[in-house]
Amino acid sequence: MFHCGPALCNQKSNATPTDSAKDPAWPVLMNFSRYVRVNATVVEINVMSMNKNRLVFLGMVVSLLAACSTTQTSAPVIDRSSSVSSKPAIDASRSTAVVPKPEGKGYYTVKKGDTLYRIALESGQSYRDIVAWNNLTNPNDIKVDQVLRVAPPEGAQTAAVVTGSAGLEVKPLAPAGATQQGLGSNKTGPRGDKRAYSDSNLAELQKPDNGGVTAQPAAAPSTPRAEPEKSVPVAAVSEDDAVSWGWPADGKVIATFDGAKKGVDIAGKAGQPVLAAAGGKVMYAGSGIRGYGNLVIVKHTNNLLSAYAHNKTILVKEGQVVTKGQKIAEMGNSDTDSVKLHFEVRLQGKPVDPSKYLPPR
Repeated sequence: MFHCGPALCNQKSNATPTDSAKDPAWPVLMNFSRYVRVNATVVEINVMSMNKNRLVFLGMVVSLLAACSTTQTSAPVIDRSSSVSSKPAIDASRSTAVVPKPEGKGYYTVKKGDTLYRIALESGQSYRDIVAWNNLTNPNDIKVDQVLRVAPPEGAQTAAVVTGSAGLEVKPLAPAGATQQGLGSNKTGPRGDKRAYSDSNLAELQKPDNGGVTAQPAAAPSTPRAEPEKSVPVAAVSEDDAVSWGWPADGKVIATFDGAKKGVDIAGKAGQPVLAAAGGKVMYAGSGIRGYGNLVIVKHTNNLLSAYAHNKTILVKEGQVVTKGQKIAEMGNSDTDSVKLHFEVRLQGKPVDPSKYLPPR
């Protein structure tokens, strides 16, 4: 604290308010006193702040010491390797099991750019049959890598093909002796009465109605009967050979069958008649196969079909039966650069040389 001298203090105490106001040193003394009081207050605040900081620091040190002295308990660790290895192997096999896709003869895997109509043409089947065999709801909705059945499943029947040959009806022969037994055992009246079982009643019931005379079956010949040879249906063997072929149009052949060309091209005029080369059933009539334009496909047997492409107008419908030489379309240039008929013959869906079937001109 600041202390004034005796003279000054005495002078201050003896001074009157009027004298203090007139004394020029009085304001200086007042400011100095205020300065001293303010500094004393600041010092007290700083001391209090230091004390608080010391308390906080001491609290932190005590907390750290308490934490170090606490016993630490580690988290439990579970060994899961044994539980994983103990799982049955069948679970892994179930998760990775893949259903095998059908493949081989009678199946086709869809490739990019394929249509159901082209697949049917290449396999020699009706696209309607392929739709039925694969339970397709939309013929245009097939996907790449989809596996389709292109051969009839066991027991299924394809659309019947009408040919010009007469069918043969084959009946099994009756076993030997059946006729004689039938003649001697026919009953002329019903026997509905009930009798108690006995040997005499049984013998009487077995008697025929022709006066009690039982016809004995003829004795079998002593010579051994020859084994019948395995019969091969004549119609099935000669079905393809029996088809009668004719030229589908008049005109010059401008392209012949080779590795790249799947048939022959016949030049002509727009509207010129296109004829069925052989009798059969129209399997397809439309323009859904790229590169063929307006196309007609006629199925002649289960193995043979013929195709007529680039027509101007189609005159037949699917399912219609046509005869050899019947007008089925008019020649045109649909999906090609000139008026012509592109004619193909396919055996089990594979293109073959039409010249081997058409008669010489």
